[in-house]
Amino acid sequence: MSTFTDRTLVVSGGSRGIGLAIALGAASHGANVVLLAKTAEPHPKLPGTVHTAVADVEAAGGKGVAVVGDVRKEEDVQRAVDTAVEHFGGIDIVINNASAIATEPTEDLSAKKFDLMMDINVRGTFLLTKAALPHLRKSANAHVVTLAPPLNLNPHWLGAHPSYTLSKYGMTLLSLGWAEEFRQERGGAGIGFSCLWPETYIATAAVTNLADGDKMAARSRSPQIMADAAVEILSRPPADVNGKCFVDSAVLGETGVTDLSRYGGGNDPILDIFVDKL
Repeated sequence: MSTFTDRTLVVSGGSRGIGLAIALGAASHGANVVLLAKTAEPHPKLPGTVHTAVADVEAAGGKGVAVVGDVRKEEDVQRAVDTAVEHFGGIDIVINNASAIATEPTEDLSAKKFDLMMDINVRGTFLLTKAALPHLRKSANAHVVTLAPPLNLNPHWLGAHPSYTLSKYGMTLLSLGWAEEFRQERGGAGIGFSCLWPETYIATAAVTNLADGDKMAARSRSPQIMADAAVEILSRPPADVNGKCFVDSAVLGETGVTDLSRYGGGNDPILDIFVDKL
């Protein structure tokens, strides 16, 4: 994994959960990591802050810098990008991880929650990717991985929570659109835009804080599976992953890893949203 030495990631929402796991996975192979997150002080229900996350990155073997900010705010996003350039000389990888979820029925969903999902999920993905583009273009091995699902038009998912679905599919459509928009740059060897999504629930605070969270967490896999899948994607040439939507278990399966028991979840893990049972 020498491909990560001196490569720099900017991760949104990276103070905990999947974003932090991906940061640690890259850091363990020598990457530099800039974490953009709002959590500067401990939260009573959420473990860790952006500062403890940086300490974890450095303990894993990488170099880390914290940027306290909101992915919805253009000036905060630009500050994160500028920090990466100032500290590490550029940006090679963007991880669009920050996301909000609200799955209430349409009549019960507040406009405030609707706006929050659109602002964090779609706007945040747009702002961070756009701000990083001038620096990604200079990288010899540039990737943008967006934590969003393959487009699944099964009516069940379209009707289950239309507003959340719109926000997540919006992230996917941005990634697929950028893959085409920038495909011909540097002879097709430019930036690799891809999406990554978990096959099952992942044991993060978003799960454990739900009703019956402990039981659901027992049937959820560790964030490490997403980290390992992301590291595999980021190890490939950009052109090989550009325009693709990956599921974590399938990525690992391509590398010969078929026994996923190390990631937990038991014999019957809960399939994630947007994933159909085969």
